[in-house]
Amino acid sequence: MRELTFVRTGHLEWRDRPDPAISEPTDALVRPFVASRCDGDCLPLHRSVSRPMQAGLKLGLIDPVVASIVGHVPFQGPFAIGHECVAQVTAVGSGVTGLAVGDVVVVPWAISCGTCEECRLGLTAKCSTMSAGSPGWELAAFGFGPASGAWGGMVADALRIPFADHMLVKVPEGVDPLRVAAASDNLADAWRSVVPPLRQRPGGRVLVIGGGGQSIGLYAAGLAVAHGASVVDYLDDRDGRLEVAESFGARVHRVDKARRRSVLPALPGRYDVAVEASSHPQGLRDALRALRPGGTCTGTGYYLRPGTKLPVMDMYATSATLHVGVSHVRPVLPDLLDFIATTGFEAERVTSLVADWDDAPEAYQAHTTKLVLHRPPLGTISQPESHS
Repeated sequence: MRELTFVRTGHLEWRDRPDPAISEPTDALVRPFVASRCDGDCLPLHRSVSRPMQAGLKLGLIDPVVASIVGHVPFQGPFAIGHECVAQVTAVGSGVTGLAVGDVVVVPWAISCGTCEECRLGLTAKCSTMSAGSPGWELAAFGFGPASGAWGGMVADALRIPFADHMLVKVPEGVDPLRVAAASDNLADAWRSVVPPLRQRPGGRVLVIGGGGQSIGLYAAGLAVAHGASVVDYLDDRDGRLEVAESFGARVHRVDKARRRSVLPALPGRYDVAVEASSHPQGLRDALRALRPGGTCTGTGYYLRPGTKLPVMDMYATSATLHVGVSHVRPVLPDLLDFIATTGFEAERVTSLVADWDDAPEAYQAHTTKLVLHRPPLGTISQPESHS
């Protein structure tokens, strides 16, 4: 089978690997037919970061936990890339009861069992069952390279999904798979950043600092408007993204990409919810200082340097809450997909390029906000004769 492989910055290609097979009764096989590029994938694609990040790790300029996720030589090719997809079930093991061949499903980016203590707490990206067997001991995931396990990437002809009844979530009838192309990670990440805190403060004011997590910030702005925020202010340095945020109903503010000073003086008021999607320490400090008493900030980006400075006294004075960490997609998927099915939320507004699946090696490198690849789903699928 074919699998999209990152070789080095500026060079991706299709490579062959053995077809996956069902090895446990709880496994399923799926065929991805829609895949989108995660915001984080742009780091190795558009910048030669492997050797500089390795040097940073050796010099203590980058937090050592990075190596446990993307390797001691970070993002060193070749590795299979991609971890957002919608797929079609092509085979199920004898122990799978909730899925059938032909079902269209979202595949979460992180592998989880659904039954360990972490999974029961909703921390599925930190599943202790799966991380214990992962070479880096931090994550078991698609598309991050060998340190996160030998699961391959989602831009592939087939994937083996363990614990399939738990892992896979059906796309509701009538929902266009292109609309939920990023539900495996970025769209769900935005959901967890704004929807739960707005449920605690209905009608709250929301600030989104965009740019680093290019699509996450836009999804967050759109979801905040759709969930009744009284104000949604969106900050970014690119006109194209500002236009998308404005189309969702956000108030937009252009900021300097090379800014070194706080943007707080330019902000009109304070906020109940802040989403930091610039992946910049100053953005995190601004988001925290912009909170109203008891407000919540979620940092969705990578903060690579050890010792990132935070305004702790400000947080103490305002009783602020900061959430940072990998996105735990599986627990939020049912609510997210049901919301989209019920309201018709147009997540596809964030998509800036739709490309043919076969063109993935070239298209995946595009300097664009959100790339989505697609190919036709299969017609009638026959279940293979037997699986253990």
